[in-house]
Amino acid sequence: MIGKRIKDLRTSKGITQEALSKALGFSSQAVSKWEQNITSPDISLLVPIADYFGVSLDVLLREKPKVLQ
Repeated sequence: MIGKRIKDLRTSKGITQEALSKALGFSSQAVSKWEQNITSPDISLLVPIADYFGVSLDVLLREKPKVLQ
């Protein structure tokens, strides 16, 4: 699921896997594997990924983010 979310966020920004990987300092092969759900990003990368896209970890990780009251 996280791979699909990363892909959706990336394509909505109109950037390539290579551009994302360069911006965050990891390989484009890693991004490809995440988006294909072959692997998942290391937990230490979740905050930088969320920050890059301007979303919370909740948005990045949950299928349907909870609304806080």
